[in-house]
Amino acid sequence: MRFPHTTLMVQGTTSDAGKSTVVAALCRLLARQGVRVAPFKPQNMALNSAVTADGGEIGRAQALQAQAAGLAPHTDMNPILLKPSSDTGAQITIQGKVRANMSARDYQQYKTIAMQAVLASYRRLAAQYEVVIVEGAGSPAEVNLREHDIANMGFAEAVDCPVILVADIDRGGVFAHIVGTLACLSVSEQQRIIGFVINRFRGDIGLLAPGLEWLEQQTGKPVLAVLPYLQGLFLDAEDGIQSAQIAGGKFRVLVPVLPRISNHTDFDALRAHPDIDLQFIGHGEVIPPADLIILPGSKSTRSDLAWLIAHGWKEAMIRHVRYGGKVIGVCGGFQMLGHTISDPHGVEGLPGISQGLGLLDINTELTKQKYLTRVSGRCAFTEATVSGYEIHMGVSLGDALKRPAFIINDCPEGACSLDNQIMGTYLHGLFDTPAAFAALLQWAGLSGTMPVDLEQLREASLDRIADATVPLLVALQVASA
Repeated sequence: MRFPHTTLMVQGTTSDAGKSTVVAALCRLLARQGVRVAPFKPQNMALNSAVTADGGEIGRAQALQAQAAGLAPHTDMNPILLKPSSDTGAQITIQGKVRANMSARDYQQYKTIAMQAVLASYRRLAAQYEVVIVEGAGSPAEVNLREHDIANMGFAEAVDCPVILVADIDRGGVFAHIVGTLACLSVSEQQRIIGFVINRFRGDIGLLAPGLEWLEQQTGKPVLAVLPYLQGLFLDAEDGIQSAQIAGGKFRVLVPVLPRISNHTDFDALRAHPDIDLQFIGHGEVIPPADLIILPGSKSTRSDLAWLIAHGWKEAMIRHVRYGGKVIGVCGGFQMLGHTISDPHGVEGLPGISQGLGLLDINTELTKQKYLTRVSGRCAFTEATVSGYEIHMGVSLGDALKRPAFIINDCPEGACSLDNQIMGTYLHGLFDTPAAFAALLQWAGLSGTMPVDLEQLREASLDRIADATVPLLVALQVASA
């Protein structure tokens, strides 16, 4: 049975309702049936991003959805990416390239221009693929943002596509979420919704049946599927840090949760390893002893560096190194390890210079141009292969670069300290390659352990969510038969 829609939009009653997962699952199911399908998200606000085959930047969730569809990620799959740099401002990326930094108020007016890029990217995908599965952002019930909306019903109305609404029953209030969302929509938007998906259900489905009947009577719309709560999935988070950590391993790794932490998906392989106790340490939490401390990427490196110092991390890291612990800095974290970070052009805000942690002999200058590339090579301290991607605005110079961490395209990359306890790199995804994963852990002090194949875990997780979503696909096909 053929899929009945050339474009279908998946919206949610809340953020993290499961939109990204449902889109990925439908992409995998349709790809299994030989349908040429592509994911699409008009606008994404996230600090986890990926570098595309065409040299641009999109949300990491869309890259995962492309993988589910058997495609290389492309900038048309997420034409508008907002990367928050403060509580009221963000870096605006359009079709893979940085265009400007804007306040939330200014961007609200800019949406009419952004919509042109959204529609252009959508039309290119629609011309190339049989089916486009679209993901909304947040909730369509944000009435304060309805004017010039491009992320939810504004897009659906513009291209005249049907919508399914996903709600998360695990957080409670699922019926209120659905009915309340409908009440906030216009009549034409309500009519556009063809059915509901109840996500993350666990328990006796028989006890849920009266609620489903009530919901269908109240709304006049069907519940297309009730999807189960699946434990142990390893899928790239769109933005929020995974709350389910696999703790108890003998080797403790700490990652500070910077206010503007980015691409924390770099550490998913560590989270999955049974011998590793990965802990994200947030605001106000005690910094415990550890074997390895990793400074993650940051969207606002200088301000996050100030936060790090103010919360005692500099003293903790100096003490950690003194007692033999290892440190890895990734991207913005690499820059923080040096002597200074200067921003003469005001890339991150007011121009100025910040004193770094002084743990690596480098100095960094932030630049206007963002460096985006997918790379591969090997570890400089062993022959293990490595692959990943670079996303950064800045150039680092100093004697520490004479002791590189990696060799990428026959060129040195990153830096190591003279005592070999501290490593810095611009390479995201450095733990994703099993050989590099094992080599980095051995460098950090954990030897004799099997590496995690994150790609294999992702594929297995995509297959699991696809298998669980078969009832939704069948319901969509039957409803239009």
